[in-house]
Amino acid sequence: MLSPARRVRTAVLVSGGGTNLQALLDARGGVIRSAELALVVSNNPRAYALERAAAAGISALTISAKALGGREAFEQELQRALELHRIELIVLAGFLTILSPDFTRHWDHRILNVHPALIPSFCGKDYYGLKVHEAALARGVKLTGATVHFVNEIPDGGEILLQKAVEVLPGDTPETLQRRVMEQAEWILLPQAVELVAEGLLREHN
Repeated sequence: MLSPARRVRTAVLVSGGGTNLQALLDARGGVIRSAELALVVSNNPRAYALERAAAAGISALTISAKALGGREAFEQELQRALELHRIELIVLAGFLTILSPDFTRHWDHRILNVHPALIPSFCGKDYYGLKVHEAALARGVKLTGATVHFVNEIPDGGEILLQKAVEVLPGDTPETLQRRVMEQAEWILLPQAVELVAEGLLREHN
């Protein structure tokens, strides 16, 4: 009997509804062939993403910096969970906590993030969620989009992996633009980036 092909054990970190997590779940066995979604971690115990993980049969847990007394304790607990589940790759999918330089250095080129704009536009520590789309509309840009990048010590400052442009339409609101960027860019790019990086890690391992 052939042994199953090795896949890169991957954790997804979430804070909210988990639409990007769902895109990853839907891509399993299709776009995503080299990674196994092995763990979901939320810093918000009420995040709907936890229900998505449970429905998909994926281990999920909540780790709260507030409950633990700060970021250092949070990251220590997160690291323990990642080690316990033998995680090799981390994906930030709507995760609203900025990770420390020490943590990101430990996971150098093994943390991915999706940002709902074309970096270097509308990015950095104050740009997240609807704020990004509000800024794009206020500036009057005709094109926006999404970026998947590696995470380093600078918010949205890591090496860019993939980008996809999305047209801004007359009459757009932050909510309609957010939805279009998700559908036309984020949900497409994120599974592609996970596969790209996981495939590269497997080549290194072999």
